[in-house]
Amino acid sequence: MSVELVTITDLRVTLNGNPILRGVDAVLERGKITALIGLNGAGKSTLLRALVKEVPYTGRIQFHCGHDHSRPNPNHVGYVPQRLRIEANLPLTVYDLFAITLQRRPLFLGATKAVRDQMAHLLQRVNASNLIHQPVEKLSGGELQRVLLALAMEPNPELLLLDEPAAGIDFKEGEKFYDLIAQLNRTTGATILLVSHDTHVVDRMADHVLCLKDGRIACQGHPREIVDEKMLEQIFGGHKGFYDHHHPRAIQEGGTGGTAEST
Repeated sequence: MSVELVTITDLRVTLNGNPILRGVDAVLERGKITALIGLNGAGKSTLLRALVKEVPYTGRIQFHCGHDHSRPNPNHVGYVPQRLRIEANLPLTVYDLFAITLQRRPLFLGATKAVRDQMAHLLQRVNASNLIHQPVEKLSGGELQRVLLALAMEPNPELLLLDEPAAGIDFKEGEKFYDLIAQLNRTTGATILLVSHDTHVVDRMADHVLCLKDGRIACQGHPREIVDEKMLEQIFGGHKGFYDHHHPRAIQEGGTGGTAEST
């Protein structure tokens, strides 16, 4: 029996006079992995940003997890955006990044023992303990995503939002990263909303798929119902904006594969 964690009703977002989301209705089931797919510019990133109140919206987003999510930064929601929101070339180590994120104490005073223990625990969960003293600007794409995922896991989130988490990571590292996400879903029970252009990932990981087109949910269902070349052709036409690692020529947009979107 499915249990709703988040109910989205008539969600609408307009940015700079341009309507991005035009009445999204969706349900995220507790403990499940939901994949959000669609063309570039369909509003996938905007939908995630609305869930953490980064953009103004109308309509209703209702959390059913027993916590107060009416504040600007809801507790118990982890978020890994497309891009790091700080300047990647700042002279920060992973230790510094965790210290300024996890405590209010000035960085020059160092981290308390409790925060150091917290850092160690979070990094261990994502198999990244060895990165604690590495400069952020020197991290590979996969290493950086592990660090951001570790931060998103504090506090223990009931909802984890991942916006193209493996973008810019090579195939082998991407596979390992998605395996880690699946493991966190199993061990923590976190509900996951995952944006991806990779149909192989969607088919392998997702319990449910939401198809976003022109700011609305065009279809939804089990991956076996959605991640099918004939169905994708019907939904998105000849330019589907995402690809399959195993069959790149069959479902690739413009021969370039999927690229990250900014809305």
